[in-house]
Amino acid sequence: MGRPDSCDRATGVGPDRQLRLTLRAGECLPTNLCWLIDDGYLMLSGWQPPTEIATLGIWGPGSMVVPSMLAGGTLQLTSLSSVQVEEWIPSVDERQQFQGEQLQQLTNLLLFSRIRPAEERLFHLLLWLGRRFGRVSSRGVSLSFVAMNLTHQHLADISGLTRVTVTKALTRFRKEGRLIREGEDELLRPDHCNPTACNQAPGT
Repeated sequence: MGRPDSCDRATGVGPDRQLRLTLRAGECLPTNLCWLIDDGYLMLSGWQPPTEIATLGIWGPGSMVVPSMLAGGTLQLTSLSSVQVEEWIPSVDERQQFQGEQLQQLTNLLLFSRIRPAEERLFHLLLWLGRRFGRVSSRGVSLSFVAMNLTHQHLADISGLTRVTVTKALTRFRKEGRLIREGEDELLRPDHCNPTACNQAPGT
């Protein structure tokens, strides 16, 4: 992922009217407004010299996003997939709820960064995404890479790995039976994960 000023900006943004926008994958939203996601997925990243860009949160349909509540550095709110959003004026309760949920999300993302080896970090990131945005069954956790537009580069950006490492890890997961393609979904089987890494993994 490039620096926060590298993505295309959503058009039609004006400060004096409530907005409803449709974005293509890779477009950015202003971070000084609150957004309600009608459809699609958004990712918030932060960048502060001299450190590299880091993922601060991911949200899907029905979620409210208030980037301005996160202080420090430069923020970039990017559409992972095609997205429909509307500007939202949050209540005090909604702001408090977002703050609590965001703290939990940041905690999980920080804990993921401590998982070793790095490939296991990716697997547990996928489990986390599947539990939030996919389906959990007795067989495992299903997640649609297609619906979320989770390319190898996106997964690398979110996990802090290289695209090459992500590609190699996904190939190994498939060979081990930990990741099985089922139509447009990917079935993750946590019972096949490395026991040591499983013990390191954060909860949902």
